[in-house]
This record gives sequence, structure tokens and C-alpha cells, in this order.
Amino acid sequence: MEKFVDLVSCFTSNENRSIDKLSKLYANESYLKETISNLIFRRLNFDNFHGKRVMLKPNWVKHSANEADEICLCTNDQFILALLEVVLECKPASVLIGDAPIQGCNWDKVVTAELLAKIADLSEKHKIPVIVKDFRRRVFNPDKNNPVMDRNPLSEYIIFDLEKRSFLEPITTADKNLFRVNDYHPDRLAESHRPGVHKYCITKELFDADIVISVPKVKSHQKTGITAALKNLVGVNGDKDYLPHHRVGSVDNGGDCYPNKNIFRTLAESCLDFANRHQGEKVYWFARKLTSILWRFSRPNAMHNLGAAWHGNDTTWRMVFDLNLITIYGTADGKISDTPQRQLFSLCDGIVGGQGNGPLFPEPLELGVISFTNHSGMNDKALALLMGFDTSKITMLREIDQLIKTGNISLTWNKNLINCSNLNQFYIKAKAAPGWQVL
Repeated sequence: MEKFVDLVSCFTSNENRSIDKLSKLYANESYLKETISNLIFRRLNFDNFHGKRVMLKPNWVKHSANEADEICLCTNDQFILALLEVVLECKPASVLIGDAPIQGCNWDKVVTAELLAKIADLSEKHKIPVIVKDFRRRVFNPDKNNPVMDRNPLSEYIIFDLEKRSFLEPITTADKNLFRVNDYHPDRLAESHRPGVHKYCITKELFDADIVISVPKVKSHQKTGITAALKNLVGVNGDKDYLPHHRVGSVDNGGDCYPNKNIFRTLAESCLDFANRHQGEKVYWFARKLTSILWRFSRPNAMHNLGAAWHGNDTTWRMVFDLNLITIYGTADGKISDTPQRQLFSLCDGIVGGQGNGPLFPEPLELGVISFTNHSGMNDKALALLMGFDTSKITMLREIDQLIKTGNISLTWNKNLINCSNLNQFYIKAKAAPGWQVL
């Protein structure tokens, strides 16, 4: 199958490219189903799904905290339901819908009883089993200091060791434990990632699937600039003890958390490490408070963040590439094959996108686009251009040829062949995440 990125606009003119008008499309079931069906069956057919095990991977990153979140934080419920019905009409053997949100996410507020009831109704209507699963092994709310471990047994996961094939290997040091992820024990991450060892904890359901459709919400992102097809696959990993997001320290000191060294930032990071080693204990509260005080003394600006939420983050995109590699080429025995092991497609919900402080605190963006692709890198480049971003300054997109050779890719807008430069006429300038002023 040729490589393609198919884009359709959800607006006919700039006058109806507004948050109000675009958000109403989510309530238009017939529009969603027809648009999604037309996109998918330009490239696939009934036989691609018939009798197959299908996995749908939405972006269920976090529960909504305000009204705007309902349209720009997660993949929209109605978008997922429309896709599910399109797939079920092709008579697959089964469908699994799953994700691994952040550990502080309230699952029941994302996957609501109402959504589950509608999924169950579709399952019953088509007489096909549909399972919804939370892939997380651990949950923790820092405000409540209440870690819950081993929610799902390790037997439900495959531990992948990419060894020296990992994109993280070039930045891995033997003498220092630098990898970090917010609100996780730093020493456990060091067990998963060290020179020649790069382990991930991947849900077994991925390897049961014949066809995978990733269903991201298109947003700006603190650590990678943009989140869409590439970044959405992070959710197949069930335990963030295996997910490096940054390297502790300043760029001057071999890290990538912030640009310039500062004694107060160094002390704040050490204090945060202490806190994360003592989650669930009373001392955790004191250490977190002291971390906050020390950080404020460092006088941070938008590019200074304890989670490396800036354009200098040189770790997260590498972890993202590792997980894309596993998703496409990984086998059930924890090995990487030389040939693709499953079909991977992405159907991106950009009807209303997210801008600003994404992925967790986005503002609505009147993007007005849905994309369907089998080339995540070119797809995300196209979406970044439609958001008015300079793709040469987004490392994840600049380095994509390391993961997937670009080659000849069919790029279409409303079924018409175009090239990337043609997208300039349709872009809307999005707010970048705070540490990404370069965009």
C-alpha cells in the first residue's frame, strides 16, 4: 500500500471556521460517520477489517477540568463512536479500545458511564465484542499522595528491550542516572534505561491486534511541540517507570531540562527526586513544598520547567520514536522484526484542536481538519504546518526520516493532490506551548 496522508476540511470558508460552528459538528452523528467512512474507505475496504482483531487507541490523556476541555483535551466521544460504528459494520472479530492516561487521570470521568453504554449498545447491535481497557499499571494523584501500584498484573504486558537500537542510546550515560519523568521514582527509571538497555512495558493487546487505528486529538505539546499520530502511541506503554521524558539538569551540565545552569534549579531537582522516592509518606509533602520554593528562587521563565517543557527537550521525541518502532515492528516475544508486524493507521481528530499549554491544559483551536494516514511523520508535519508552526524547529518532525523513510507520499486535501507548500493557504496560527516561542 502506498504511503498517504489524506486531509479533509470541516469548514467551507473562514466565516464558518469558528470554535462554535466546528464544535457543533461533534453532535452531528451522520456527518462524523460519513466523513470518517469516506476517509477510511478511500484506502481500505471491508476485507481489511472482516474477521480481524482491531485495536482503537484514542487520546484519553486526562479528565476534563473545565468546559473547554470537553472539545480540545481528549479525542471526542462522538468521534470515537462514529469510527467504532464504521469499523463494526465491516464485521471484525473483535474491537479493543484502550489507552494509558497520566497517572492522575480519573478514568471514570474520561470513559464515562454514558460513553460505555453507547459502546455496549453498538457492540450488541452488531453482535461483536468490544472491550474498553485502562492500560495503566499505576495511578497516583500528587495532591493526595496516594500511589496505587500493580493495578494490572505484569503478565498482561510484554517487556521490550530495544537495547542499542533505541533512539535513546546516543544520549544515555554510564556514570549518571539522568533520565526522569514527572512524579515517578527516578531509580526505577534507571533500571529500565541505561547503556545498552532500553525497556518498555507494552500492553499485550497491541500484539493481538491485526490492525491498529490510533485516534489522537491534535494539540500543541510542551515536550514535543505537537502531539498527533506519532506522540499518541505513548499510550500503549502501561507503566511510566519505563518512559524517559527528559534528562535532569541544564544543557550546560548534560541534561535537557532547561537551558542554563542555576544552583536553585539543581537543588529543586534534587528535592523533587527525594519527594518522588518517598511517595505515600508524610515527608513527600514537605519535599514537594521545598521543591516549589527552591524553584521560585531560580526565577524561571517560560523555557525553565522542572519537566523540560521547552523546545530544547531532546529526550521525549526519542522515546516516542522507540514506541512507534515497537508498535509497527514489535513481535509478541519482545523482539523487533525487520518487517512490519501489523497495519497501523491514524485517524486524527482536529475538528477542534488544542493550542497553548498542551497536552494537559490546552485552549480550543479552530483547526477544522480530520486526517487519515499510514505515515505518522508526514501526517504530523502537515498538521504542524496547518497550525502555523515551523516544522524545522520541531526536532521530532525534523528527525522523522530516522524512524520512517519519507519516500513518495500521497498528500491530499479534500481528495485533491497537493504538496506541503499548498497547505499555507489553509493554516491558522496556533499558540505554541509556553516553552516553544521558536515556533
